[in-house]
Formats: sequence, structure tokens, C-alpha cells
Amino acid sequence: MTHRTTKLLGTAALASLLLALPAFGQEAAAEEVVETVSEGVSADVVFILNSFLMIFGGVLVMWMAAGFAMLEAGLVRTKNVSMQLLKNISLFSIAAIAYYIVGYNLMYPLGNWSIGADETGGFLGAFGIGILEAVGITADGADDFSYAATSSDFFFQVMFCATTASIVSGTLAERIKILPFLIFTFVLTAFIYPIQASWKWGGGFLDSQFGFLDFAGSTVVHSVGGWAALAGAILLGARNGKYNADGTVNAMPGSSMPLATLGAFILWMGWFGFNGASQLAMGSVGDVADVGRIMANTNAAAAGGAVAALILTAIIYKKVDLTFVLNGALAGLVSITAEPLTPGLGTASIIGAVGGVIVVFAVPLLDRLKIDDVVGAIPVHLLAGIWGTLIVPLTNPDGSYINQLISIVIVGIFVFVVSLVVWAILKATTGLRPSEDDEALGLDKAEVGVEAYPEF
Repeated sequence: MTHRTTKLLGTAALASLLLALPAFGQEAAAEEVVETVSEGVSADVVFILNSFLMIFGGVLVMWMAAGFAMLEAGLVRTKNVSMQLLKNISLFSIAAIAYYIVGYNLMYPLGNWSIGADETGGFLGAFGIGILEAVGITADGADDFSYAATSSDFFFQVMFCATTASIVSGTLAERIKILPFLIFTFVLTAFIYPIQASWKWGGGFLDSQFGFLDFAGSTVVHSVGGWAALAGAILLGARNGKYNADGTVNAMPGSSMPLATLGAFILWMGWFGFNGASQLAMGSVGDVADVGRIMANTNAAAAGGAVAALILTAIIYKKVDLTFVLNGALAGLVSITAEPLTPGLGTASIIGAVGGVIVVFAVPLLDRLKIDDVVGAIPVHLLAGIWGTLIVPLTNPDGSYINQLISIVIVGIFVFVVSLVVWAILKATTGLRPSEDDEALGLDKAEVGVEAYPEF
């Protein structure tokens, strides 16, 4: 992974809503980060603190898997809850293995995430399994890794990879068979996600030639999951009975709003690790202050998204829709993920609020297009991800609107086209959908064999 950083611009900048501070995020140069070490702090301590940040952040991001599972379990119908839970624990496990077998090295060539952009700058990483540092390395051995333990980085990054697959799961809920979904999950996490992520975080051409900025993955993670989900939704089609011939939509309420709300709060909490630990450094006063700033901005954006959705649904529908508010908060989180460091709290809240507005208008738009997105993942992760990535130059002067747009388009075309091809192959071979009878019966009975709510 390439890394770059600059020193803090001063305390006055911290008070500003719009003044941008240079961020490192997932794109900073490790060899330069070391220069920001506070005087008197040894390299060993920096190594320990940086590694710990990614380990702790990885734990929080892993907890997001539970959030996705609970959110989806709450938003699907009772007869399909066990299927969603099965998909979520299976996709997480498959992603971990796929990323180890091939994804890590495709994303970070040679498995060395501190490689500089001058050693990559291309289109594809290396094929090979992930290799960690030796057991019980000493301080001398740690010098080979210079910045942080490879194991801590692998652990952190595999959680991001799994998050991408979780996004797909919710969109395609209630009408996809388990086998083709899991095959697609392997392809997505072993190849599609790591290849495009290497273009930015592995020092590839989007980073070296376009100066693309995406601190923690509004595009690299969230929009990628959204594009893959959109391709699948188009080929898979809508749930039986969702849309009428006259264009009207039949509501299919979820099984449990408490579960959905719990899932949203778990995701909100996990996002502090997703964004905060993407600073990738905790070895100086400035680094720790930036981690705190990132977390505060992340929280502000989520709040902005939730409040915007709350107000807008009350105006449009005369009643507040809980599902819109939940997704509004998540859209706010996605929106701020591309640049959670440089805004002030007010700007972060506004960026998140726009994400909430996007959700309120995009959900009915998808229904008019007869694209059935069960949990609203396409508005939340794809559209809010695009918005969050585009707006980065507002607060970060290192960004360029045109280069951000070009990078979004390149990633979008690659992921959508490749995903569409993979889904089409699966449709022609294994088939994507269960039979109409099985769909009507519910996938818990038809495919899983364990009902979430057998008493019903």
C-alpha cells in the first residue's frame, strides 16, 4: 500500500469547517509517515501503536458483519431470515479465504503493503497467497516491515473485502439460490475487489496517474459492492409479486424493525473502526488527534443522514419512515468515508445529510425502474458512495473533481461489466433463482432447512 502524509497545518485549521488538512488514509506513504513520529517516541513504539490501531479497527469492522446480518434479517420477510443469516456468515468466511489465497497479493503486490507507488503504478498486482511475518519477530525483524505488522494490515484489509460482499447480499435477498451467490462472492473477493482496490490503495494507476482520493473506501469498497449488486439485481429480476403490470409497487414489509435498527446501530459503531483506523497511524500526537477527528466527523455524517431522511420523509409521506431513517444514517456514513478527516463537523453533517436525501429519492426511483433492492443497498452504498467520492475536493485541496469523476467511472465500468458477465455465466450454468414454488414457500424451508421463526 502506498502512503503519504504532511504535517498538521495548525490549530486554526482544526476550527474551520471547510479548510482541508492533508490526510493519509489508506493512501499514505509509509516511509514518509515515519517522519511524523513525535520526538522521543521510538520506532518500536510507533510500530506497536500503528499495528494495534489496525488490529482494533479490524475488530470493529468485523462487527459490521453482524450489523449487516441483523439489518438484512430485519428487512426481509420472516420466511427468508435464516437464508440471510446463512449468506452473511458464509460470505464472510469465503471472503477471508479468497483474500488469503489470491486477493491480498492482487491488491498489494508481493504482499508488501509499504511498497511505494513508484514500484507499482500499474493495473494488476501479483498472484500468490498472503504471507505474514514470522512468529515472535524481534525489533530487528520488525525493521523489515518498518511501519506496522503485515499481519495487522492483512487482518484489517480482509474485513474491508468482506464488507464489499455483504453489500451484495442485501440487494439480492429473497430470490437467489445460495450456491450461485457464494460462487459470485468468491470471484468478487478474490479478484474483482482486490484488482480495482490495487488501482488506488496498492499504488496503481488511479493513485499514481490520477491522484484519486478515497480515504477509506466510498468508491473502493461501497460503490464496488453497489455496482456488483446492481448487476445482479438486473439479471436476477424482482421478487415475484413485487411489481404490478400497471407500474404500482406492492410493499413487502420486513420481519423485524428492532433487528433492522440494531443492525444499523452496529454498523454505525463499526464504522468508527472502518474510517478511524484507516488513518493507519497512531504513533504521533497528530495521528491520534486525526483519528479522533475522523471518528467525530463519521458520527456527525451519520447523524446528518438520519435527520435529513427523517425530515424529508415526514414532508413527503406525512409520516416518518423508519427504514428510510436507518438507511439515511448508513448513507451518511458511506458519504463521509471517502474523506472523513478534512471536513469540520458542520461540513461532515451536511455531506452526510445529502446522503440521506439521496436515499429518500433513489429508493422510489429504483422501484419505478423495477429494480428490486430489498434493503436499499444500491442507494446507500452505490449512489451515496459516488456522492461522497465526488465531494472530496470540497475540503481536500489535493483532490480534483474531474479526476475523482474519471476514477469513479473507471471503477464503475470495470466492476459492473465484470460482475454482469459473472452473473450471466452463473445464470446460464447453475441458475440464479429458486423455483416459483420455493420462492413462495420461503428460502428458509426450501434451501436452508432451518426456519428462523418456526412458530409462524
